[in-house]
Amino acid sequence: MDIAPYDLDDLRYARSLLENPGLAIKITNFLGAPLEKGFALLPRGWSDIVAVSTRKALVAALHSAILTMNGTRETGAANAFHKLMVAGTGAAGGFWGLPALAVELPISTTLMMRSIADIARSEGQIITDPQVKIACVEVFAFGGPGKGDDAAETGYFAVRAALATTVADATKLIATKGLSEKAGPALIRLLSQISSRFGIQVSEKIAAQAIPIIGAVGGAVINTLFMDHFQSMARGHFTILRLEKKYGSECVRREYERL
Repeated sequence: MDIAPYDLDDLRYARSLLENPGLAIKITNFLGAPLEKGFALLPRGWSDIVAVSTRKALVAALHSAILTMNGTRETGAANAFHKLMVAGTGAAGGFWGLPALAVELPISTTLMMRSIADIARSEGQIITDPQVKIACVEVFAFGGPGKGDDAAETGYFAVRAALATTVADATKLIATKGLSEKAGPALIRLLSQISSRFGIQVSEKIAAQAIPIIGAVGGAVINTLFMDHFQSMARGHFTILRLEKKYGSECVRREYERL
């Protein structure tokens, strides 16, 4: 099936979002300095703290961000509002540093999840659908290419393929049992896979906030970049899903790769 010209424009835009530079490059461009300086300033054992905090943040976001949202939306997503909200948590995180991560990250991640779901609604998705809920979580696995990344291993469709089995299992679990406080094995596996990828972006955010010149004001800006990054990933992801529903996944992927 041939994709209509206006849908092809949407696909081209989605690809430009999903295959743009990753968060580390965006932060480095903002700071004017490499993130290695920030990583060198972090204390011993910081990676373990990030790993634990990242998974807890995803669990908290999955269980709380979508509960009070309606299934449809007739207007565009409220991206600016969500950026403003997450800037406040970034200011607190920048002021208190790594010790604040356990508190700041779940709040920021929940706000991002809510923004992601809002974008999904604006692309015609019904967020009460278990498949859409899982697709919202899946966005946190899309980091965009970074320095030295091999597109064959880290590109958008490669990440989706790597998550496909656990995504399908987790979707079935939510469809039959809902989002209970005690996550089933399938959902735990999916969250573990996603948190390992999401943790890379969290580490880059924390490293940027560790640089002394950043402070609370810089922390707010870093969090805004963090939110903007995943809003872009969400817009690209749900545009692709909308087009796949219309044209089929094979057709959309073929055109994506051709572009």
